Amino acid sequence: MNRRLLLITALLTACASKPPAPSALPLLRLPPAALGSARFALNQRLSVTRLDQPDAPPQRVEVQLQLDASGLLLAGFAFGQRVLLMQWNGQDLSVQRHPMLPAEVDTDRMLRDLCLTFWPAEAVRAALPEGWAWVDTAAGQELQLGGQARLALSRPSTKLVEIVNTAEGYRLLIESQPQEGA
Repeated sequence: MNRRLLLITALLTACASKPPAPSALPLLRLPPAALGSARFALNQRLSVTRLDQPDAPPQRVEVQLQLDASGLLLAGFAFGQRVLLMQWNGQDLSVQRHPMLPAEVDTDRMLRDLCLTFWPAEAVRAALPEGWAWVDTAAGQELQLGGQARLALSRPSTKLVEIVNTAEGYRLLIESQPQEGA
């Protein structure tokens, strides 16, 4: 079981292959109320590849996500065992971690990527620090600093999101399916 847990933690640490340094991108903690009437109840498979190791197999984890104007609830699973529980209500980020989950798993960066993926563009733009822009492109959106893309988000299909984060060195592929009964 420990080997399986270590495999999953490798995925979650792929975004931070070293001990977490200050983020190269702004951290976002957008209020769930900005989602309006949008509601998401998704089963997701997250696949992370480090950009400096493009030939390495991606690390994968299964996630259940519930998101609406009242808050975000994300549970990460490794072989049926919960390794991460993250809750965001717009004021407090609550995180429960499995003892084997390394400190390098950065839930602030995870929340930022969730905000970029699910929140309306206007809410993202309003929350960015000076000099940063959330720009619509032909392929999707880009997070830019001084006109230079630092992160690109695309939606190749209705069930697939790809984030290429050149600033922090990873590619995240999010495959989503609606949860049963949602």
